[in-house]
Amino acid sequence: MKFVAGYRPPDPGTQPDHLHPAYVSSIKRSPTQPQVKIPYTLSEITGPSFDAGLVSPAAHDLTRQHHGEPLGERIVISGRVLDEDGRSQSNTLVEIWQANSAGRYLHEADQHDAPLDPNFTGCGQVVTDSEGRYRFVTIRPGEYPWRNHHNAWRPAHIHFSLFGPAFATRLVTQMFFPGDPLLPFDPIFNCTADEAARNRLISTFDWETTMPLQALGYRFDIVLRGRDATPMEK
Repeated sequence: MKFVAGYRPPDPGTQPDHLHPAYVSSIKRSPTQPQVKIPYTLSEITGPSFDAGLVSPAAHDLTRQHHGEPLGERIVISGRVLDEDGRSQSNTLVEIWQANSAGRYLHEADQHDAPLDPNFTGCGQVVTDSEGRYRFVTIRPGEYPWRNHHNAWRPAHIHFSLFGPAFATRLVTQMFFPGDPLLPFDPIFNCTADEAARNRLISTFDWETTMPLQALGYRFDIVLRGRDATPMEK
């Protein structure tokens, strides 16, 4: 790669492999031919412009989107979106989606026989402030079985999507919880070979955002690129 001043490319193994046979779906999804670069068009490199007025002020609180309280343990997820030099990334649209406390998504393709929760949709949005901060109030998602291999279970996790100043800048990743006993057995978590990079997907317990008598807090900072980048799905 040509040297670019100020840009620190990620070290080998610090981002997920396209092909990770233990994650069976990657066998079909992994490219088998060399990538072809396609020039961006104007619509891909400009806009949309995000600001706090783009989303509903209530969209960050997944426990208040229906008439009743969702089932499960309330939690607070917060953090900052940063570039490779630790600079905050304001006006970044952060979206999350997740299973409910029983480990089921509100999606027709989810055939898990766990119950749906009529008071929990599992989707939220927020735009980062001037310091790159975001915050969600939600329910800790449940673990769930999947058909990747015999007796396969996914650890509790929350999906993150980030949009920068253009549609071409979208990044997707997953956040996990500290101490989850299923992490060593999860092929998606283990797609990233480098242990230190892989562990950047695990949130940390956070007293500062823990709400007395209401919710535990977890911190999950997201670094967009460089040697300290959060592993992203490709």
